Amino acid sequence: MANVAVEFLVENLMQLLRDNVELISGVKEAAESLLQDLNDFNAFLKQAAKCHINENEVLRELVKKIRTVVNSAEDAIDKFVIEAKLHKDKGVTRVLDLPHYKRVREVAGEIKAIRNKVREIRQTDAIGLQALQDDDLSARGSEERKPPVVEEDDVVGFDEEADIVINRLLGESNRLEVVPVVGMPGLGKTTLANKIYKHPKIGYEFFTRIWVYVSQSYRRRELFLNIISKFTRNTKQYHGMCEEDLADEIQEFLGKGGKYLVVLDDVWSDEAWERIKIAFPNNNKPNRVLLTTRDSKVAKQCNPIPHDLKFLTEDESWILLEKKVFHKDKCPPELVPSGKSIAKKCKGLPLAIVVIAGALIGKGKTPREWKQVDDSVSEHLINRDHPENCNKLVQMSYDRLPYDLKACFLYCSAFPGGFQIPAWKLIRLWIAEGFIQYKGHLSLECKGEDNLNDLINRNLVMVMERTSDGQIKTCRLHDMLHEFCRQEAMKEENLFQEIKLGSEQYFPGKRELSTYRRLCIHSSVLDFFSTKPSAEHVRSFLSFSSKKIEMPSADIPTIPKGFPLLRVLDVESINFSRFSREFYQLYHLRYVAFSSDSIKILPKLMGELWNIQTIIINTQQRTLDIQANIWNMERLRHLHTNSSAKLPVPVAPKNSKVTLVNQSLQTLSTIAPESCTEEVFARTPNLKKLGIRGKISVLLDNKSAASLKNVKRLEYLENLKLINDSSIQTSKLRLPPAYIFPTKLRKLTLLDTWLEWKDMSILGQLEHLEVLKMKENGFSGESWESTGGFCSLLVLWIERTNLVSWKASADDFPRLKHLVLICCDNLKEVPIALADIRSFQVMMLQNSTKTAAISARQIQAKKDNQTQQGTKNIAFKLSIFPPDL
Repeated sequence: MANVAVEFLVENLMQLLRDNVELISGVKEAAESLLQDLNDFNAFLKQAAKCHINENEVLRELVKKIRTVVNSAEDAIDKFVIEAKLHKDKGVTRVLDLPHYKRVREVAGEIKAIRNKVREIRQTDAIGLQALQDDDLSARGSEERKPPVVEEDDVVGFDEEADIVINRLLGESNRLEVVPVVGMPGLGKTTLANKIYKHPKIGYEFFTRIWVYVSQSYRRRELFLNIISKFTRNTKQYHGMCEEDLADEIQEFLGKGGKYLVVLDDVWSDEAWERIKIAFPNNNKPNRVLLTTRDSKVAKQCNPIPHDLKFLTEDESWILLEKKVFHKDKCPPELVPSGKSIAKKCKGLPLAIVVIAGALIGKGKTPREWKQVDDSVSEHLINRDHPENCNKLVQMSYDRLPYDLKACFLYCSAFPGGFQIPAWKLIRLWIAEGFIQYKGHLSLECKGEDNLNDLINRNLVMVMERTSDGQIKTCRLHDMLHEFCRQEAMKEENLFQEIKLGSEQYFPGKRELSTYRRLCIHSSVLDFFSTKPSAEHVRSFLSFSSKKIEMPSADIPTIPKGFPLLRVLDVESINFSRFSREFYQLYHLRYVAFSSDSIKILPKLMGELWNIQTIIINTQQRTLDIQANIWNMERLRHLHTNSSAKLPVPVAPKNSKVTLVNQSLQTLSTIAPESCTEEVFARTPNLKKLGIRGKISVLLDNKSAASLKNVKRLEYLENLKLINDSSIQTSKLRLPPAYIFPTKLRKLTLLDTWLEWKDMSILGQLEHLEVLKMKENGFSGESWESTGGFCSLLVLWIERTNLVSWKASADDFPRLKHLVLICCDNLKEVPIALADIRSFQVMMLQNSTKTAAISARQIQAKKDNQTQQGTKNIAFKLSIFPPDL
């Protein structure tokens, strides 16, 4: 990971020279020289990442030396930038700031000492450096974007297993029963449980379904609070309760409705089950707990007859390997012998198969290269009695990753085990951390998506949810891969450190903290803050607690005081009541995410943080007044808040006729309609995603200064969301003409707008519209007769409407793939003519009428008939909930 640090430092230095010449004038020459010195190491570090340096003590020590030098340089320059900024802010009095000029001389001396260390490394380790630099330094593939692989819905070998467990869960016993699924790590317990959890029969039978990830290091209190959060968003009142009272509250929640299903994933001990089960009421209803464990003793403690998960057969193993490597294609005949041999050596363990598939994806498709993998997977490598040997397979896939993907992969384990990671958050964190070092024609976000898809294609990261148009929504690591990444990141690469209470109930001291660059803490957060931690070398602080944490007012300055050089601060799980003065001196901050119930204003001082790329504010307030001059924050790429944000009025700098334009800004979500002015959008020419929340009638009034017609200026806008917060129900809103909408608009969401169905003809004229979502009466009226258009529409989502009659033909939606109808409880039928759309693949109905369900099944029958006659080769999937409709 030292190579990433060097590239990040080089980028920092270039940025300083480019934008802050006046701040570093005293050390500019020395910084430029250091920049050149460190640049010379880049080729070596990239090549070192390709080699198995863990097996070469000389190279390992060399990389550690370079990492130390890089960190020293990074610290010296970052601290000086803050010093110089504070000096500049003193205005006319800065000429008397003698300590600053002394500090300039000191920093110049530090940089000189660092350059001497670089020179020493060159001289004493010249042989090691040259040996690597003489190797092939070929760059990573083409810049062309690879299409994401959409994983198969059917998990090989699990259909019969799922049916058996589902039948047990649906048994007639009118009391609480536990159905344990037991098997060794990597056998697919969680995959099977997830398949069952999402099955329509289970969704219909169990009014309440809850998924709980337990793990070896579970904390009962946090686990109980996590369950309570499934029933209510406001969990403050429960934070002061003891664990037994929390269990009573859960019993009350679960006892109110129909029967419930709780999935307890990855239970390690019978003691854990005994301590957790007190929360589950046995109230003479057929309630069920589905439990996964690797320990047969635990399983039998819960139920004398557990479900033992079987290993895959040799044929199933080969089918799974082929699917994971080639997806819907077949394996070339010349690779089949080696492929079947590899599959056989995996001994029926699914995790081993998918990990090796990832290694094969990174290889060429030649018999020689597949034979090399076959030979390296020796019979003893996968031992059912020693599942930890799978780490060697993970290491094989990891070693074959390009150097830049290694950092991205390891960073995924900074999130807690079992955590479903939002893809957009992960990618923006990668960018802020400097892991996306890319200078090509794609945006950093697109490159980050490519990296995530690459890790998924290599079977190292699992997709948990996808958006309606097939993009990755959330992902996670398998628990064994998570542990591998944690060990590699913390012990070998020093990429990050997870802070937790040790066996003797104490946190690392200041001396130990000073050796870390990134910290993540997911439990006992307030206890950690109470120790007043201090570590000026720390660049990232991450906390993904499963519960909301109330930050005491007195502790709010702890983070900026203790970690003054932060670049990444993700504390969205922590609730802040205010900002501290020290927060506005985190001048290196690139990413910040936090929550607040009371903050109504983003102060002007936030505009001083000129390095910020991403701001995420989760608040309980309906409105947020942004007073910070975001137009002057040149690196700001994404601004997210769940409230209606009022943006500052753009004002040109004093004595300047130049209009401030933020070329970097890509996301504004969500902002107030009153902020949708021509002046605002003139300053955000590259905006791609826009969310607007408030009184939408203001926006649809062409006479208003804040009008939807101003959005036309956003020629790169792809995603538009309109949320009507008006308390007055109305059906008189009218959409403007189609030419008002941005030409590249690809996704449109309308929520609570109460538009008339005849306005759908306007949206039908949007040439590039692929996804249209209408939620909470986005459109209203009893009759809709489609009039064509929608030449590019792939996804149509209608949720909660009073629509009764819908007439449409196949020509109205010629490319439609996915139709979702939720709570359309007056709709008589789905247009049968939709069955004639060749691309139509998926239809989902929830809480519809029986007649609508009947028409949906008629469409399915017509589609199945087309498949049998060979006029269509895409399988059609119909989902109806409840199933008895």
